[in-house]
Amino acid sequence: MRVFVTGATGALGRHLVPGLVMAGHEVTATTRTPGKVAQLRAAGAEPVVVDGLDREAVIAAVQAAVPEVIVHEMTALASLRSLRNPDKVFAVTNELRTRGTDNLLAAVARAGTRRVIAQGYAGAAPDKPSGGALKTEADPLDWLPVRGAAHMPAAITYVDKTVPLEAPEGIVLRYGTFYGPGAGEFLVEMARKRQLPVIGGGTGVWSFIEITDAAAATIAAIEHGTPGIYNVVDDDPAPVAEWLPYLAMVAGGKPPLRVPAWIGRLLAGEFVVAQMTSSRGSSNQKARKELGWVPQYLSWREGFRAWGR
Repeated sequence: MRVFVTGATGALGRHLVPGLVMAGHEVTATTRTPGKVAQLRAAGAEPVVVDGLDREAVIAAVQAAVPEVIVHEMTALASLRSLRNPDKVFAVTNELRTRGTDNLLAAVARAGTRRVIAQGYAGAAPDKPSGGALKTEADPLDWLPVRGAAHMPAAITYVDKTVPLEAPEGIVLRYGTFYGPGAGEFLVEMARKRQLPVIGGGTGVWSFIEITDAAAATIAAIEHGTPGIYNVVDDDPAPVAEWLPYLAMVAGGKPPLRVPAWIGRLLAGEFVVAQMTSSRGSSNQKARKELGWVPQYLSWREGFRAWGR
């Protein structure tokens, strides 16, 4: 099929575009950076330089490509190193998830595109203590209010609600926390250098997804699955107190420090403390059943080992 991928040079796009081409799809891939055009062409895609926040340019690019499927992976997180002030760090990404989504949906209406697949999130959110042990797609993104982190969850929720409602076949893939080639290197670096402590007991449960597994699930969603939301995570949600020491070990570092929540707030900020103490893992059963997708790395344990080699 003709597939239009936005954010094609990001952490996921770098694996997604070659995978789509290998699967036989005709890919048009966007970047905001002219210097990355050669990278996209070498991957087998037709490159387009466009800013996702430029409404008319987005509409024109989509109309020219006439895609059957649009994959929305636009973010601006390449320099992410700290979450002390999430709304500041995610400011452009929040715009891409709101205005950028609206621009793509306007283009869908003009070009007659059938399916839209958009990036959601199910990695490590400061959750209110409600529902079952694991979140399913029926659970709303009901995050704890955290100072300095109001716009980020609102933007993620906007994608969740808007894409399935307004696209002819709208799918949101709630990805777990990315790791693997080209994704999450700062976590490894911080774990190796003992700069990432276990905060407040590390009781928050995180869901991970290896980056090539995330790309495989996205390719599966192009041809399978009814419109709606899917959690794209591995089979092994785990508390910070379990996965962080393991990551430090495979990275060749010493065990992480353990600090109380009040020190964590001083070191990393309120949002990180909430992630490390109140996150709730997610179930991938719907994605397995309806997308026909099974992660290569069933657990972050084997994935971290492969990543660290």
